[in-house]
Amino acid sequence: MSKTMYDYERDLLKNGHQFIAGCDEVGRGPLAGPLVAAAVILDPFNKIEGLNDSKKLSEKKRELLSKEIKEKALAYEVTYIYPAEIDKINVYQASKKAMIESIKALKIKPTYVLSDAMPLNELGIPYLSIIKGDAKSATIAAASIIAKVERDHYMIELSKKYPEYGFERHKGYPTKMHIEALKKYGVLDVYRKTYKPVYDLLNEQIKIDI
Repeated sequence: MSKTMYDYERDLLKNGHQFIAGCDEVGRGPLAGPLVAAAVILDPFNKIEGLNDSKKLSEKKRELLSKEIKEKALAYEVTYIYPAEIDKINVYQASKKAMIESIKALKIKPTYVLSDAMPLNELGIPYLSIIKGDAKSATIAAASIIAKVERDHYMIELSKKYPEYGFERHKGYPTKMHIEALKKYGVLDVYRKTYKPVYDLLNEQIKIDI
């Protein structure tokens, strides 16, 4: 029998877990903008077709699926961790914190949690951490789609405030165009100061000022 995106969920339902939450985050790599996590409890009797790792879907498909997930899910939550906090606690801890906060905020308490490669012992809820989980579990995929769409929307809004940086195009990731804009226009508060290109630029600036 071939594997499907609902295998993990089906097995857990058979074992009596009624409310299965999936969680994932996006935005570990960007130099600017927040890290965003989502937690989702799907309705097992109202399946959504086409769920997959958000990175493998087109922007249009992600938008449509995000809307459908929000309409059909039993519960979902989104958490933002902003650059100053990412710099303070590091991006791994920020990812974990965002996932845990999203799960705890769900209006239905999950009986089991599926996470994308993140150990979540602090939750006190049975969980399974799945490597590349967003490509293997429908519930994790749903969380990755919501988180990605939410973050993209945030970066598009940010681009209206700072049009010269091109955030609507690169979403804060370190593309060639982005690095050039960063060097030309300087470091904004929306940047992660501990990330190498930003850190290097700030330290060069300090040396120049001295």
